[in-house]
Amino acid sequence: MYSDEIQALFKGKGISIGDRIALSLGRVRLEGELMPKANIGSPRTIVIKLDDGYNIGVKHGEGLRLERVATGTHNIASFPKVRLAHDGKLPRVTLVYTGGTIGSRVDYETGGVSMLLKPEELLYNVPEIQDVADVYVDMLMSTASEDLSYHEWRKIAEGVARAFEAGSRGVVVTIGTDTMHYTAAALSFMLQGLAGPVVLTGAQRSSDRGSSDGFMNLVCATNVAAKSDIAEVCLSMHNKSSDEECALIRGTRARKMHTSRRDAFRSINDRPIAMISRAGAIAYTNDYRHADGGRFSLRTGFEPKVALVKVYPNSDPSIIDFYMDKGFKGLIIEGTGLGHAPVSTKHEEFQWLPHIKAALDRGLAVGMTSQCLYGRVHPNVYKNLRLLSNLGVVYCEDMMPEVAQIKLSWLLGNYDKDEAKSMLNRNLVGEISSRSRFNEYMV
Repeated sequence: MYSDEIQALFKGKGISIGDRIALSLGRVRLEGELMPKANIGSPRTIVIKLDDGYNIGVKHGEGLRLERVATGTHNIASFPKVRLAHDGKLPRVTLVYTGGTIGSRVDYETGGVSMLLKPEELLYNVPEIQDVADVYVDMLMSTASEDLSYHEWRKIAEGVARAFEAGSRGVVVTIGTDTMHYTAAALSFMLQGLAGPVVLTGAQRSSDRGSSDGFMNLVCATNVAAKSDIAEVCLSMHNKSSDEECALIRGTRARKMHTSRRDAFRSINDRPIAMISRAGAIAYTNDYRHADGGRFSLRTGFEPKVALVKVYPNSDPSIIDFYMDKGFKGLIIEGTGLGHAPVSTKHEEFQWLPHIKAALDRGLAVGMTSQCLYGRVHPNVYKNLRLLSNLGVVYCEDMMPEVAQIKLSWLLGNYDKDEAKSMLNRNLVGEISSRSRFNEYMV
């Protein structure tokens, strides 16, 4: 909070938090909304929000002039209620809220980013979506994506099922971006026979920042949920760093490729399903599953004891023994190139073959993917590949490692081991393509 000296200065000039003020020093003049002071840094630093959405702090000192320009028009610590009118004239869309950066803002008391707790705090900034759909909000949870597990994935899948049962045409799931692609893959397998689109979306920048991408992402996702005949799980995020369009990526093909850019997500080994403009126009760029009137089923069985193991030079293969001793049921190996692991090394301590054989003999399901991401693994090109394949390692075509790990967990949670192994390298929900093709979206 502000120091007693600064608070007395505000009181003397009739200034309150939320007022528009001007700070002048020499020829420099800054105008903005007076913000609360976080409990970090100097209590003599005056913080204002500029018109471009960014905050700036100016330490009070000799020569700094302060004046009130206008009385604040709203309380920055709260959001007005958003009235959701359900008149049935627009397609019904359910927004399943789970947390993440799209549902966060700066807590100006602590200076950190915190989760929003009410749906109106999110919808206040995107009133236009109510011109697209009859929006219902399911406040399912408020959890950072790194804290999600398969238990939460099940709850999200159940929330999606309830939304369709209640008559929703499509569902939007707002979620954190760090593990969004894991959740999208899990939901792709759990939600069988969908009758409409399930669109995950999020934000790389929090809602109070001028560069926030969450509002456009949410608008694009809502347009897909309200208008599209897609019957798949997908995610909608910025396709470029500018606010030009969002890419709609199949849930089993998405990968977060950058920590902070707004266009962090890419479609791996497949084109995006569509591009969505800011105005909500949908331009389809790939094939997709249409609703076919089939029977919907919710299959949320999940075996958590499936590990993702990365091969690298000098890696210790006894990590496989560790997982066996812990009672794991399956392993996905993230191999090199076409699906290699060290199997003919001259140094016994780096020899993976006997450890993999021991795991297979113990009854574990073992799959092979590539850390290259783009392209596909192949069991027959080199001798070392054949050694692994002949043992019973399942080569997972062009699946991404994390998708293969989630798929095997789902398979083992819903089928017996032999069925699970036979289905691992078989396309179920668009996670595998029959042939590789040039990917213009490779980054």
